[in-house]
Amino acid sequence: RVQVVESGGGSVPAGGSLRLSCVASGYTPSGYCMGWFRQTPGKQREGIAGIDSGGNTYYADSVKGRFTISHDNAKNTLYLQMDSLQPEDTAMYYCATEPAFTVVPDLCATLVTAADFGYWGQGTQVTVSS
Repeated sequence: RVQVVESGGGSVPAGGSLRLSCVASGYTPSGYCMGWFRQTPGKQREGIAGIDSGGNTYYADSVKGRFTISHDNAKNTLYLQMDSLQPEDTAMYYCATEPAFTVVPDLCATLVTAADFGYWGQGTQVTVSS
């Protein structure tokens, strides 16, 4: 069965950096769309970055220029490099994967913005202090 496990969260001061990792297992990563999301209490889950097996990437305006998404095909591991972190980045961060995916322009971005994925991790907390 498909499993998704995030790691790498923690507490950093404003201006600091963190790298989140997400290992997905239980399927062969041929065509995929994977994404990072975040959520704070009382708010809707926000899709912040996505990448598909064609190498297409998507970033929400809130993180563009500060966060970088990447994927290691050999390890089927998704990463999110987060730089210039600010207190408003404090949230629970989630990874999700859609393993049976056919690359179509902008489709992965659409899934990320709609948070429409089949498999989710349990989340990792990121706290940024001012």
